[in-house]
Amino acid sequence: MSARDQTAGQLTVGIPVYNAMPDLPETIASLLGQTESRFEILVVDDGSTDASLSYLRSIQNSRLRILVQPNRGLTATLNRMLRECRPPWLVRQDADDVSHPLRMEKTLAAIGQYPDAGMFYSYANYHPRGRAVGAFRSSQGSPLELRGIVRSGYLLAICHSTVTLNVRKTLGCGGYRLGLHNEDADLWWRMALQHDIRCIPEELVGFRQSYSSLSAKNLREQLLAALYVQYRLLSHLWELAPRPIEEVRMHLEPLLSRHEFRAKEQLRAFNIDMAQRDYAGAARALWGSCRASPAYLLRRLGDEIFSRRRIVNGVKPQLYLERKGLLWS
Repeated sequence: MSARDQTAGQLTVGIPVYNAMPDLPETIASLLGQTESRFEILVVDDGSTDASLSYLRSIQNSRLRILVQPNRGLTATLNRMLRECRPPWLVRQDADDVSHPLRMEKTLAAIGQYPDAGMFYSYANYHPRGRAVGAFRSSQGSPLELRGIVRSGYLLAICHSTVTLNVRKTLGCGGYRLGLHNEDADLWWRMALQHDIRCIPEELVGFRQSYSSLSAKNLREQLLAALYVQYRLLSHLWELAPRPIEEVRMHLEPLLSRHEFRAKEQLRAFNIDMAQRDYAGAARALWGSCRASPAYLLRRLGDEIFSRRRIVNGVKPQLYLERKGLLWS
């Protein structure tokens, strides 16, 4: 049997939807326009109050399966998606991102080559390509190198919408948890320690940034959640009992650089304004990022220019050790 035959019918594309208009039609169109058609689309509507559900129900396509639930939040929705997934592989996509035409074809080829992997991911450009600038900052390397990053106490930088998960192995790792803004990064480190994570080294997804997105509205909370996820990783590596975020929040907040936070916020605004063709706003935002932290801006440019640079998320683990008495009982 050929690798193509062995991988047939193995993919579900899972999309959590909550008030996803007006971007949802472009997302669905990007999936229906794939060069490879051997996959189903599973949408879980998490209590939308806009026209998302009406739009989805208007689509006449046998590959689309729609589940509706009261609003439970993203983490619960993702875990339901894992439980409802019938094929062994779940391709993740957010409701405002797009899959480039070769994504499913390339994903099935990767599964055929590495069927024992726990997870695949690819690179992502900022959407729309040609107006937004640059690519999503992504960790690179072999499964061993990615595992080494995690064992050194840092988090992996991976765009959630590029990921394909082995459903059984993901559930075996505990699925999504925490209910924070970084439930994905918390899964990546657990997956890396238990199974191979394979990179498909191509841009297969367009990642959309907007002022209305959850990450844009909650950037500070997202960064704080990332520090807590790193704290959970270090707790595991150092065999210490982690405490709830409410108990350690005040001790994690000093690890957030105010200047780097402002620089990151302004750099994101720059790209959103570029995508919207607000070039005056983009120029102001870029200047704001440079003023807030020239070092951060230079590092971010370096990540774009030097393709084999070691890219990780998190702060130096030593900073946690210096607060050991405050962070661990």
